This record gives sequence, C-alpha cells and structure tokens, in this order.
Amino acid sequence: MSKPQTERILLGAAALFFLLGCVILHAQQGHAVAAIALRWVAIGILAVFAARRRTLTPWIFVAMVAGAELGFDAPAFAVNLRVFSDIFLRLIKTIVAPLIFATLVVGIAGHGDLKSVGRMGIKSLFYFEVLTTIALVIGLLAINISKAGVGLSIPVAAGATETLAKVAPTHWDDFLLHVFPENIAKSVADGQILQVAVFAVFFAIALAGLSEEKRGPVMRLCESLSEVMFKFTNVVMYFAPIGVGAAMAFTVGHMGLGVLVNLGKLLMTFYLALIAFVLFVLLPVALLARVPILGFVKAVTEAATIAFATATSEAALPRAMESMEAFGVPRRIVSFVIPAGYSFNLDGSTLYLAMASIFVAQAAGIHMGWGQQLVMMGTLVLTSKGVAGVPRAVLVVLLATAATFRLPTEPIFVILGIDALMDMGRTMLNVVGNCLASAVIARWEGAFRTEPVSSVVHEGMLE
Repeated sequence: MSKPQTERILLGAAALFFLLGCVILHAQQGHAVAAIALRWVAIGILAVFAARRRTLTPWIFVAMVAGAELGFDAPAFAVNLRVFSDIFLRLIKTIVAPLIFATLVVGIAGHGDLKSVGRMGIKSLFYFEVLTTIALVIGLLAINISKAGVGLSIPVAAGATETLAKVAPTHWDDFLLHVFPENIAKSVADGQILQVAVFAVFFAIALAGLSEEKRGPVMRLCESLSEVMFKFTNVVMYFAPIGVGAAMAFTVGHMGLGVLVNLGKLLMTFYLALIAFVLFVLLPVALLARVPILGFVKAVTEAATIAFATATSEAALPRAMESMEAFGVPRRIVSFVIPAGYSFNLDGSTLYLAMASIFVAQAAGIHMGWGQQLVMMGTLVLTSKGVAGVPRAVLVVLLATAATFRLPTEPIFVILGIDALMDMGRTMLNVVGNCLASAVIARWEGAFRTEPVSSVVHEGMLE
C-alpha cells in the first residue's frame, strides 16, 4: 500500500472515530466515557498520521485538536496549561525585533538601490490601503445584512464605564507620532514592530551612505544576526505543538464550547465574511498576480495554524517570514512587506472592527445611517493601524472608536464572550493577507523566485 493511501485511511479512520464519539455523547448521556475514549482514539490515529509525515505542521494540527478535546473533557485542568502557551509566546517575542531589524538592514543597505526601496514602499502602502478598505466594506455589508446585534439583551458590565473612560480616542496625528520611536530599546521591550521597522529603515539608509570599509563589518554582523534568528526560529518551532495545544486547551477550558450558542449569529456572520474576503478578494488578487495558489497555501499553512491557535500575529511572524522566503519571495521584500503589513495590512482586524462597531450600535438600539457608518469606517482606517500583534489588542481600538462616536460600552463587553473565537479567525486572516502581500509585491517588482533560498531557511522548512 502506498504512503498516500495509508495516510488517507488514517485520516478517514480518525474522522470516523471522532464522529462516533460525538454521536454517542449526544445520543447516550450514560456513555460519556466511551464517547471520550473514541475521540481520544481518533486523536491517537491523527498522531500516527503526523508521525508518518515527519513535519511540524501536522503535529501542530494534532495539538490543536488534542488541546480542544482536553479543554472540553477536563476544563479545570486545561486552564492551568496556559503557562506553556505563554512560554512559547515569550520565546517567539524574543525573535521578532532582532529578526526584523537585521533582515531590514541587510535588505535595504545591501540592495544598494534606495530608489527601489522607496518604490517598493509606495507599492506596498497602496496595496495595503486598497485591501483593508475592501475588508472594511465587506464587514460593513455583512453586519448590515445579518443584523446580528438587533434585539440583543444587553447586561450591564460592572466597571464598563470606567474602562471606557480610560481609553482615549485615537487621532491621525497620534498614530503618525506613534510610528516613530523615541527610544529603540523601549520599542523593542514594548513589542512595537512598526517602530523597530522605522528605526531599521533609517539605520539602513544611513549605513548605505557609508563607504564599503565602514559599511562592511556592520553588514556582515546583520547578515549573521538574521541567519542566527532564523535558526533560533527553527529551534523554537519544535515547541510549537505544545504551545499551540496548551493555548487551545486554555481557550476551550476557560470558555467552553457552549459559547457558540450565545452569540452564534455574530460568530457565523464574522466567519462567513472572512470566507467571502478570502474567496472574492485574496483569491482573485493571487490569480491576477500569478501567485501559485497550491504552493502558497502549502507555504502559509503552518504560520496560519499558529496564528489561529494562539490568536497572536506576533507568534506566527518569524515562521511566516521564513515560509515566504522558502516560497520564493526575496528576503529584502519579505523583511520589508510583512513587518509593515503588521501595522498597515490587518485585513482580519479591520473587517472585525467594521462588524463589531455596527454590532455595538445595533445592540444598543442606535440607528446609524449609511453616512454615519461611512464616517465611522473612515475613522477605523486610521485607528486600525498599528494594532499590536497580541491577543485581543483590537478591543482597545474598538473601545476608542466607541468613545469617539459616543456608543455605549455594554455591547462591547458582551462581545468579549466570544472575542477569543473571533480573534483566532481575524489573526489568521491578518497573517495570510500579509504573506500574500509579500508574494504580490515580489511579482510586482519582478523578483519572485529570482534569488536563492538561504540554507538555514531551507533547513527550517524541511523540519
């Protein structure tokens, strides 16, 4: 029997056992132990499948399923596993700043042609703004069609008013000032990716203006640092299945699967909007740019899975950069486009903010005309920029927007009940959208699959 046939049989058996376990649980309440045993047998079969593939991606998927099952079966135990996901996130966060700094400096100063860097920046910003605007429109249409907030009974959250008062509205000048670092060490410590990227760009421009004698040692240092950080990523990724599984176990154990029933309409509207954005926006963009679809899906799967399970864009950033370089996007483009996209190309976050803002108004019984909604969307174009790549940070933006338009806070605290589940989807879309952006810009620059892949990156993708 061939390897593909064996793997299909394993997947089929796992699906059958898992389905049987779910059916028995709901049909015969007295057979809960048997149902649990069947589902864990299914997970064991999936583990055999992952062991045959000998790559990290299937193990991450198995860890997600096992974590969700553990959170459902033993929630009291599962919530204590968060420490392992926090360890994984801490390790990843140590990678991000030096990786972005080193790759950007090498990409810009080593390229030699600063005009091409400026051209690439203009193209990237144009692409980002078009895509995020479309995401806002799709979110706006989706929530107006579903009217998920209409008729919602709003409980008053204790301390809601005080929380809102602490969040100041975000203005365009605040955002512009926030882009530029005042202390690079503070920017690194606070995880401000865009500030690190801006510092790296100016550092690289200054470095490019020096003589080869002065520039050479710094360039070699940065080249070595980027290779070390990619190798560091490969090492940390061995811990990814444990971190991802623990994150899923905590989420399900803390919230329970029953949360889907309470605000299912909003959740369904959101995920249908995400699917619509992928099918009617990202897919046509990839086809127009002649990006190999199957190859791209394969390249982005691991980073997207990490983003979905951890709900943290930052956790997926190193692997996303590594995957896109292995896919054929030159490092100088990857190191510029993806970090910039983390502040300017948050497709999932902007789509969510459009939906959530109108949901708040609907739930509060406040009618907003299309003109008012469009003004709110224009505000979100600015306030959605620079959202930190950490779980639920977008809620701060939502609170600030509510303050700007004098919307009540209670519906926002209702959304908190399912925000973790929505955060998974929007974070995954953010990562996939930024990966596609790097491939599109590489095509636009005529540089796609024109440069050799680093041996360290190639090694990491084979693990």
